[in-house]
Amino acid sequence: MSVILVFLLVIAGIAGWWLSHQRLMSKPWLEQGSVAAYPGTESGMMPTAKIGLGVFLAVVGCLFALFASAYFMRMELADWRALPVPRLLWFNTGVLVASSVALHMAVVAARRNEIETTRLALVTGGLTALAFLAGQLMAWRELSASGYFLNANPANSFFYLLTAMHGLHIAGGLVALGRTTARAWSGARRDQLRLSVELCAMYWHFLLFIWLAIFVLIAGWATDFIDICRQLLT
Repeated sequence: MSVILVFLLVIAGIAGWWLSHQRLMSKPWLEQGSVAAYPGTESGMMPTAKIGLGVFLAVVGCLFALFASAYFMRMELADWRALPVPRLLWFNTGVLVASSVALHMAVVAARRNEIETTRLALVTGGLTALAFLAGQLMAWRELSASGYFLNANPANSFFYLLTAMHGLHIAGGLVALGRTTARAWSGARRDQLRLSVELCAMYWHFLLFIWLAIFVLIAGWATDFIDICRQLLT
């Protein structure tokens, strides 16, 4: 449960940092003059699309936190048998990191109005994300070939559930990324393209964080960390 609390505290900290930059305590009805007279007013206000995505990601984060909580509670029972972690997951993790880096490069290029670099980074991010999904399917086939089926053990069921849910979110993100890439090639307005790229990168970085948390969970490192903390506290 301590891991879940830490996860929720991280989300709360990020939300608090964002709210602190939104000028919630300002009194616009008392301010006079043009917007330019108040430095940081425009840059401090986040676009509605980003706010909506932030709320959605908070909900998704709570969903995976509940899955993790159920994982920890279920593994305490006697019929739990942890399955081996396929080595392919290490490669898949590296591919997803590369995809997130590519999206970050796309954001930097879009802000600099470097359209060619933005297009290349978007395509690279999409292709590496597809490679990640393909690698996840190969890991599933490898486990199935070794006899680790979905209904054979609760640990197996949780592994397939967590990876499938994460993969579905990646697939959904690819739809948005595809639309953003199409905008980059069709000559969309620079401000609209920049916002779309930033939204995709924001989503991708979040999914990378979720995957790293899942990887730590299924590899058993989270349990080891909890045991160490318990030993230190006692």
